[in-house]
Amino acid sequence: MAPVEKLATEAADASQGFVSRAQRFIEDNQKAILIGCGVAAAAGAGYYLYTQRGSGSSGPSSGSSGSAPASGSSKNKKKKKSKKSEKFLKGEGTDGPLLEEIKPKPAEKKVEEKVSDDPLDGVPDAAGLAAMSDADRNALGATLKDRGNKLYAKKDFKKAVECYSKAIEVSVKKDAVFYSNRAACYTNYSPPEYDLCVKDCDEALKLDRTYVKALKRRATALERLDRDEEAVRDFTACTIIERFQDEAAAAAVERCLKKLASRRAKDMLATREPKLPSPTFISSYLAAFRDHPKPSLPENPSQGDQTLMLAFDALSSADYPHAVSFTNEAIEQGISTKHLQAEAYNVRGTFKFLIGDSAGAKEDLGKSLELEPTFVQSWVKIASVHMELGDAVSAFGDFETAIKHNPNDPDIYYHRGQVFFIMGEHQKAIDDYQKSIDLDDKFIFTHVQAAVAQYKMGEVAKSMAAFRRILKQFPDRGEPSNYYGEILLDQQKFDESVQRFDRSIELDKDRKPRNVLPFVNKALALFQWKQDIQAAESLCKEALEIDPDCDVAVATLAQLSLQQGKIDEAIKWFEKSGKLARTEGELVNAITYEHASRAQAAFLKNFPEYAERLGQIAQGM
Repeated sequence: MAPVEKLATEAADASQGFVSRAQRFIEDNQKAILIGCGVAAAAGAGYYLYTQRGSGSSGPSSGSSGSAPASGSSKNKKKKKSKKSEKFLKGEGTDGPLLEEIKPKPAEKKVEEKVSDDPLDGVPDAAGLAAMSDADRNALGATLKDRGNKLYAKKDFKKAVECYSKAIEVSVKKDAVFYSNRAACYTNYSPPEYDLCVKDCDEALKLDRTYVKALKRRATALERLDRDEEAVRDFTACTIIERFQDEAAAAAVERCLKKLASRRAKDMLATREPKLPSPTFISSYLAAFRDHPKPSLPENPSQGDQTLMLAFDALSSADYPHAVSFTNEAIEQGISTKHLQAEAYNVRGTFKFLIGDSAGAKEDLGKSLELEPTFVQSWVKIASVHMELGDAVSAFGDFETAIKHNPNDPDIYYHRGQVFFIMGEHQKAIDDYQKSIDLDDKFIFTHVQAAVAQYKMGEVAKSMAAFRRILKQFPDRGEPSNYYGEILLDQQKFDESVQRFDRSIELDKDRKPRNVLPFVNKALALFQWKQDIQAAESLCKEALEIDPDCDVAVATLAQLSLQQGKIDEAIKWFEKSGKLARTEGELVNAITYEHASRAQAAFLKNFPEYAERLGQIAQGM
């Protein structure tokens, strides 16, 4: 997604209960997160992990355990999923999970050894083994391994295990293949013995840490045991060692990350206290509505009425925590008129929406409308809630009801335009923005969003001209310069974009709460333009000094840390991003990329020799 697209979505944030910019930045820079080896070229390799995945083989091995990475690039070949890859994605193989052995056909037809009913037929006793030379014992181990492979092919897994176990016992030189093949048998037991599979793969990998078949088997067993974090570690290692050619392993990384993140997000949401998002987030949402005058007190106000006035005072001074607490107190104390009750539920529903409690927001806004059915702002806000809940039909119904009550309210058309914009209906969005402008041309965000929608439609010249008009119409506001800077950044007009971000910072220096997004945008511009990571980090940290909960600054710092190979530092930023997440979806994304980074950190710790190879692979694409 280009910077202007992020701008467009940000402009739509106010009416849609937007997914945070941190989440969007992470999604946009997915490729760097997946590898995170500290070189820019490796970011391309990370992207390759998701877009150019091939398939690998699995099954009991008849040869050595070492795995040579696949050679050559397949980016010019259109890949088609094999049946085997599809089975891998489902966790299945021909004879069980990931276990089908595919062996090369022999050059000459050989007479098969007849397998006795006793798999250990002909194996000497302890005294006989003690009398054998090391070479003879190793040869006997190889024979037992071959006998186990034949039994495996006949699906006689328990007898195959006897052969592999005896091969391990008699061989002087331990072979990782013996353990890996025995692990393959355990997963074909009924029920499967995944714990035993993991233990055998552990032993195989002690002998050969780059043995991809053992890594895959252990990863699959770990996934079946719901040990998804460890499974992600192993599947990630497989994917990188095989030069991103294994489609099934890469898909498994995504699958396990999704399960892991979803489970952890649910657990965290069930235990954590509700928390207001950053002042930048809240002010952005509230600024998307035209000023709503403070209601008047009745002749004989109640204690709740007076407390509600304190809530409105706190709201106007951007003291959001007190606005919430005073509103709650006012409702508990009792408010004397239906109008003031509707106002109180509107405010409380707004803040419930902002903390991600969509169900609670819907309930409170519904109460507001029961008390005062003509309260247009509550109709518009409940439309936002319905969109957040994925109910577009109800959202458009809310807008229609609002129009029936007051067809001349410009907020209705602005916010409905935002919904059209999110849905990609840019011309319909522009039509609604224009209706809003016709009713009130003093609201800056309608002009900005209309210009962005033009840009999205490919009308670049019209959009640029519109932004220049906006800059003249609102010379004392910092927002137009920030948004115009993003348009310029999208066109790689770096010098001009930085000037715009600087102008936005200067104009808004006395604003409360201060808008920190121009700092982050300037950081991104300097990074893209001059690869000046130090300046970019400094700007993001300055943004966090102003707004410690600025999610996009946190996400940008995570990305910059990855670019420098500071994966442990990036993980800390992703953890913070999770703490700032407002909704379950945002939290899932933060956890997903935190653990993707953890897997990369583990890989580089265990396989440091592959860091350079990753860069070479990326540069060769």
